[in-house]
Amino acid sequence: MTSLSETRATAETASPRPEPSVAYFSMEIALDDTIPGYSGGLGVLAGDHLRAAADLGLPIVGVTLRYRSGYFRQSLGPHGTQREEPVTWSPETVLERLVDRATATLSGRPVVLGVWRHWIEGVGGHRVPVLFLDPDLDENDERDRAIADHLYPDDPHWRLRQEAVLGLGGAAMLEAMGLSEIPTFHMNEGHSSLLTLALADRAARSRSRVGARARRAVQRRCVFTTHTPVPEGHDTFDEAVVRDVLGEPVASELRALGELGGDDRRLNMTTLGMSMSGFVNAVSLRHREVTASMFPSSAIASITNGVHASTWTAPPMGRLFDRLLPGWRADNTMLRYAWALPTDQLDEAHSSAKRALLSLVAQRTGTALDPSVLTLGVARRATRYKRLDLLVSDPERLREIAKRAGPLQILYAGKAHPADEGGKAVIRSIYEAAEVLAGEVAVVFLEDYSMAQAALMCAGSDVWVNTPRKPAEASGTSGMKAALNGVPSLSVLDGWWCEGDVEGVTGWSIGDDGPESDDALEAEDLYAKLGSAIVPLFYGDPGRFTKIRRAAIALNGSFFTSERMVRQYAALAYRAHDHLEVPPPDTDG
Repeated sequence: MTSLSETRATAETASPRPEPSVAYFSMEIALDDTIPGYSGGLGVLAGDHLRAAADLGLPIVGVTLRYRSGYFRQSLGPHGTQREEPVTWSPETVLERLVDRATATLSGRPVVLGVWRHWIEGVGGHRVPVLFLDPDLDENDERDRAIADHLYPDDPHWRLRQEAVLGLGGAAMLEAMGLSEIPTFHMNEGHSSLLTLALADRAARSRSRVGARARRAVQRRCVFTTHTPVPEGHDTFDEAVVRDVLGEPVASELRALGELGGDDRRLNMTTLGMSMSGFVNAVSLRHREVTASMFPSSAIASITNGVHASTWTAPPMGRLFDRLLPGWRADNTMLRYAWALPTDQLDEAHSSAKRALLSLVAQRTGTALDPSVLTLGVARRATRYKRLDLLVSDPERLREIAKRAGPLQILYAGKAHPADEGGKAVIRSIYEAAEVLAGEVAVVFLEDYSMAQAALMCAGSDVWVNTPRKPAEASGTSGMKAALNGVPSLSVLDGWWCEGDVEGVTGWSIGDDGPESDDALEAEDLYAKLGSAIVPLFYGDPGRFTKIRRAAIALNGSFFTSERMVRQYAALAYRAHDHLEVPPPDTDG
């Protein structure tokens, strides 16, 4: 087994390329539904980060993997039983294959990596490249060709091999492409943390043990963002897996760094990334508090997530903004002036978005929902702590609200990880509630949640419902997408909603602002807010409800954007590099 410092990269391109200032590593990057390289919120956030960087003219390159079978296609049986099918797609139809090659040694074998490229073009014409690493090459052993078959495999050996391809292989590929002098490396979660070992080896300039000087050199170049407020969400690998996949010399380097020690002898990818980074941040103010308690030895900053405004604003709403808030696509802060939008035009734009959503529902499910009925949207990854089923946990209360205050219909979407039996049970429980409520409250579950579905749901729902169990919501971005479209949230006070909730103005809270959830208390408050505030307001005072739509755009839509987020990264996390400049907003559009 060779040491990490013996990993080699070979360049086959002759023409030099302009060198970016930031390399952004993420296990998943969601660009659109034709490129199945994401499972959910982490990937969508990564895509929005890079789209905003393109808008701002930031010199950045994205690095991820090309998954042969994507995450999975979801289909649901009549009782909500989830079935998973591989995604079939042809990368050559949407990506550009490059000739560059890099090599990393995994499980004692050299693994050759190819690379595909996709360009993101910003509003001003600046283009950001996204690189997709690909081990599915003829020169590789069949076992190695399958490393990136699926996103997030269960087997720890397979998963660590994927993360080694991303971190070690990504560093090697950038070197092969002549991009070895990038000053800043941004790790979006711990999956790419092995990148830091490649950088440390180069800083040490020898095969000897990585010392404190090399470590400091890496810290000056690395930024680490954590999105995970629950211990189970941080990838760890026991020492035997590390030795098998990475080899004993790399295991020795990790032990020397203090990253493979302690009683459990496990490698924690988050602590590795944090310890080797000079800037570490959580993704909301509340998440910073949670992360600081989980990792007390690290200094944790906070940059609250945001969403790409022009991507997630529905076409009818975007046309309204184009007419009355010109320049908003280049300068999202222009949305602050949504306070002045005429309520009748805002209502019409939302009605158009709602009709598009209900048309999709009818097409996909055969269910004709009523456009005049208050529609609650709920779409998250289906897992226990997200509590998608809290809204339907008491069908009798929903039935009583619908009879007394006004009719309701509920639209669900979300995938459970193939190994998450608890998440699959949540979907089945929603189907059971739908059967109980049939004829009184329509409950519809859309299969195979995607970016396109998310855009329609966030824009076309009347109220966006989010009920995670505190403190498990790091940030949450679906409610931000809803706010851009004038859709207020009804949400537990966790993640971004602690910053976005102005009670009765931008939406409504569920429960109190305490650090932990009480299922019974939050369910009661959810039903109370629906029955006494939201449903009566929707039907009894639609003009005031529309003003809440305006406030959601003006206060939340204008601030919780990836434009603001990336500006903060540039100012706070990437600031050490004097050549990195982000231009001021172009308010002329």
